[in-house]
Amino acid sequence: MPKSVDLLPGTLDLLILRTLDLQPLHGVGIADRIEQVTRGVFAVGPGSLFPALHRLAEKGWIEGRWEELESGRRVKSYSLTPSGRRQLAKERRDWERVATAMSQVLDPPKRS
Repeated sequence: MPKSVDLLPGTLDLLILRTLDLQPLHGVGIADRIEQVTRGVFAVGPGSLFPALHRLAEKGWIEGRWEELESGRRVKSYSLTPSGRRQLAKERRDWERVATAMSQVLDPPKRS
C-alpha cells in the first residue's frame, strides 16, 4: 500500500462531499471509504475528520442523524443536503481548473 500524503487545504471537504454523494455514512465509514478509494494515499484521522464534518454541517452542506446499528451501538450518519450537492458541483469545477493548470505547469507541451 502506498504511503499516505498530506491533503492540500480544502481537499478534505471535497473528499467528504464526494464520498457522501454516493451514500450516507458515519464518520469512520467516511474515513474508511476515502482511504479505500485513494488506495491508502489519503488516510483521514479523527482529528481532521470530525472538525471537518462539524464545519460542513454548520455550512448546511451535510446533515447528521443518529442511528442505532444492529450491534446496539449508536452512530451519527451523515448525508449530503441539496446545498451540499451544489457545493460539490462548484468544488469539482474548481478542482478541475486547478488540476488542469497544474498539469500545464508540470507537463508543459514539448517544443518542436
